[in-house]
Amino acid sequence: MDDGFLMEVCVDSVESAVNAERGGAGRIELCAGLVEGGTTPSMGLLQVVKQCVRVPVFVMIRPRGGDFLYSDREVEVMKADIRLAKLHGADGLVFGALTEDGRIDTELCTALLAVCRPLPVTFHRAFDMVHDPLVALETLISLGFERVLTSGCDSSALEGLSLIKRLAEQAKGRIVVVPGGGITERNLQRILEGSTASEFHCSARSARDSGMKFRNPNVAMGASFSAPEYSIKVADVAKVRTLNAIAKNILW
Repeated sequence: MDDGFLMEVCVDSVESAVNAERGGAGRIELCAGLVEGGTTPSMGLLQVVKQCVRVPVFVMIRPRGGDFLYSDREVEVMKADIRLAKLHGADGLVFGALTEDGRIDTELCTALLAVCRPLPVTFHRAFDMVHDPLVALETLISLGFERVLTSGCDSSALEGLSLIKRLAEQAKGRIVVVPGGGITERNLQRILEGSTASEFHCSARSARDSGMKFRNPNVAMGASFSAPEYSIKVADVAKVRTLNAIAKNILW
């Protein structure tokens, strides 16, 4: 961590992981499906990323996109993925689970935390879907989560800045409140200064054109909301470096 700030970059490829480390990221959150907010990555991806970077790699445990209310079979998948992630060198885990009425699912979280240990665990942005964030924060602290990632229950960390600050003040060092969601070089300084956060989360991605020369414009592999077939988003070394430099230059 430099000057009190740690930058976590969420990535979904080996290229992005390498770029994030080159740019100065202090930690990587490894996912698949960032277009859906991040889902569990393949163990092959984890294995190769661990061979290519030295910074800690926290692995997303989320069996699908959509809500955070999980069936019994989905829970079994999550437990299996946690065990495999630990086996393949994960340095930490990231998950979240809610009840149908928008509260932290304490029973499920307790069970999943037990499988995760002794690794550190972050409660992800499922937190932004809770009924009462101040109560939810106390629940996460009592359960033993090390971190919570949040946009302040709003569309972006900038929009949710007042709540992020309130959560950080309430936490009093008992859990790390990590701002994330829409963080860019244009708003990072305001978010860090306004939230008093010591860590932040971003993707710092840019689009690059596919290497494909032959292209069929009539076919798409995903639904209508998916990313363009011939555009690939990767973590941008320059963007990561810029964000890191901004964080380093902030003085309290």
